[in-house]
Amino acid sequence: MFKNYLSVAWRNLVKNKVPSILNISGLAIGLAVALLIGLWAWDELTYNQSHSNHSRVAQVMQHQTFGGITQTSPAIPIPLKNELMKGYGQNFKYLALSSWFNDLLISKGDKHLTRKGLFMEEQGPEILALNMIQGSRQSLNNPSSILISQSLKKALFGEQNAMGETLKLNNNQLLQITGIYEDLPFNTTFRQLDMVIPWQAYLIDEPWVKNSQNEWGNNSFQMFAQIADNADINKVSAHIQNAKLKNIPEDEKAFKPLIFLHGMDKWHLYSNFKEGINTGGRIQTVWLFTIIGVFVLLLACINFMNLSTARSEKRSKEIGIRKAVGSQRGQLVAQFLIESLLITAFATLLAVALVVLTLPAFNQVADKQIHLPWGLPVFWLALLATAIVTGLIAGSYPALYLSSFQPVKILKGVFKAGRYAAMPRKVLVVLQFTVSVILITGTIIVFRQIQYAKNRPIGYTRAGLVTFSMASNDLMPHMQALSNELQKSGAISYISTANSPVTSLHSNTSGIEWEGKPPGFTADIGVVRVSHDYGKTVGWQFKEGRDFSLEMPTDSNAVIINEAAAAYMHLPAPITGKTIRWGDRTLSIIGVARNIVMQSPYDPVKQTIFAIGSQPGYFMNLRLNNNMPVRQALAITEQILKKYAPSMPFNYTYADEDFASKFGSEERIGKLAGFFALLAIFISCLGLFGMAAFMAEQRIREIGVRKVLGASVFQLWHLLSRDFMFLILIALLIATPIAWYGMHTWLNNFQYRTSLSWWIFFLAGAIALLLTLITVSIQSVKAAMANPVKSLKTE
Repeated sequence: MFKNYLSVAWRNLVKNKVPSILNISGLAIGLAVALLIGLWAWDELTYNQSHSNHSRVAQVMQHQTFGGITQTSPAIPIPLKNELMKGYGQNFKYLALSSWFNDLLISKGDKHLTRKGLFMEEQGPEILALNMIQGSRQSLNNPSSILISQSLKKALFGEQNAMGETLKLNNNQLLQITGIYEDLPFNTTFRQLDMVIPWQAYLIDEPWVKNSQNEWGNNSFQMFAQIADNADINKVSAHIQNAKLKNIPEDEKAFKPLIFLHGMDKWHLYSNFKEGINTGGRIQTVWLFTIIGVFVLLLACINFMNLSTARSEKRSKEIGIRKAVGSQRGQLVAQFLIESLLITAFATLLAVALVVLTLPAFNQVADKQIHLPWGLPVFWLALLATAIVTGLIAGSYPALYLSSFQPVKILKGVFKAGRYAAMPRKVLVVLQFTVSVILITGTIIVFRQIQYAKNRPIGYTRAGLVTFSMASNDLMPHMQALSNELQKSGAISYISTANSPVTSLHSNTSGIEWEGKPPGFTADIGVVRVSHDYGKTVGWQFKEGRDFSLEMPTDSNAVIINEAAAAYMHLPAPITGKTIRWGDRTLSIIGVARNIVMQSPYDPVKQTIFAIGSQPGYFMNLRLNNNMPVRQALAITEQILKKYAPSMPFNYTYADEDFASKFGSEERIGKLAGFFALLAIFISCLGLFGMAAFMAEQRIREIGVRKVLGASVFQLWHLLSRDFMFLILIALLIATPIAWYGMHTWLNNFQYRTSLSWWIFFLAGAIALLLTLITVSIQSVKAAMANPVKSLKTE
């Protein structure tokens, strides 16, 4: 019986080539989209799960209240580690302090590389569950040791044995390789980790770290934990919340620090906090694209349903004869479902081929390294299940509908589908274009929001500004000579240093006092320590006052504040000349700079002060000379830098590229949404094309009669197109409020956001209408221009 079903299904597939091609193409695209989104979602949901102990690993974080607003940060003080070990040690298997990711200079002979690394306490590698190729995780207890990744080992030593070899760190420490670990996968927080260095080496490399070992107020470090085997992460988190509060002075308790554990499984997908409450994060994007994938696949299924039921009269005689000779309805249902599954099988093969072809481009857009898991049985089972479910959903309605025909009416030749037979098809077409219009609208709004933030005044001049992270102290003693020689060469106009790049803010303080500050107010103010020419280098603008000057010795006790800080402190004009207290120092405000967007371009600018640093910062800013080609200027700059620091790689970044990278996540969402919207509208138009072709074929005699009676091509085109246009208008009416609500909710995630203008919805509707018009017109005009003699000669 099954063989007979399959044989009939194959004959129908070959006989009806155009509908079959449309169905297979639509389902293949829908399945390919679902497969791509499924692979992407799986990559997101399994983020950090390459660490074998991921479910028991957490980062120690804290909530603090500043000015009545609760903020959440992973930055913690060093003494917290000993407090957790002493008072709550039974809850932890491992605890390890860690630095932030640093660009570290690592050297072997004449090879000098800059790579990302972490200074960690000896239990750090155990927490990360590094897969060791050689050596041991425990070897980090030697303060002169270093663990390196397999890729770093190959870069330094090639295929030679590296164990026991000595490396120079930042040109001031010799470390022995005691372990080599496998490169971490792309979908982990630590994917850039090329070396792990003992915490004791950090104390030597950065003296300020050693001075911070007993400072509860210095939140400049990270801490990772692995909870005990019998412990519950939520209970431990609740248990340790006052670990910092009970150890700090009374005046600091106003910040209400609450310590908690943020599990590794939540780092990537649940990273957003508001007022001390986790509000999600990328998990919303995962759900969004999962829903999009389901709907795009549903659109392809709708195509199949529409084309199958629209051609019902073509198969009515077959159904009537089958029923007359004894076929049961269940057998007919099985026949039509087999046809659907056969089409889906071909579509699945084509979908896999499409995914193989598009995956490299998809990875580039999505910033992923996804591969088809050919050797994973779960993948094949999921693909098979998806194909079967898709085939059953696509074929269920046509099977039930076609098998319900009455054989007596069919064989008497009086069968008609009925005036309401087309209603389900119309509903499905409306549903298709409702989804498509929502996706088009969402794509437009995402890119509009990105462009709105990009066009925001940023307070400095990006063009020609280059930032260089100094991985070692080699240049520090020569900054004045370096500055003079670079400016004399004509390659640069200005040079300066800072403790933060212009596109980021690395430091803040709560220890600022000013006249009029409310009693008990807990301040949170960003701090950037700069050299005198910082302002000239970045090209900031002033609202009031002046810039720092080498000719003013008193500027060592002066600060420049931004507009946000002036508003935060409620300082009345004129602001210049007023003073603030920072610790035991009284500093004079000499200027108010326009707000510089250093953090998220979607958020308000943080209140920040700029002060002259006692030592050069680790970030060098260079303003390239506009009158010299960029390549030439950079080549001269590198040559001069090598003169003072021969082993330091010149790894520079452009400020405009750093700023553009802040939009990466939203741009990826926009590009992916646009890609899926394009495929959704294409699938919808495929179905519409098939429907229009069938309706033109069904009404060919009517068209012939009308043409003989004098109907024009335009009148016939209008006759065949108006029903479809009416359906699209209904879809627009349904899609517009849904799209408005969804995008309004999305935009509320940004404090600096664009508006939802009426023209966006009008444009999305116009695009849908235009594409529908083009699709339907291809068949309508073809039918209207056909010779009526050919269609009427048999009458």
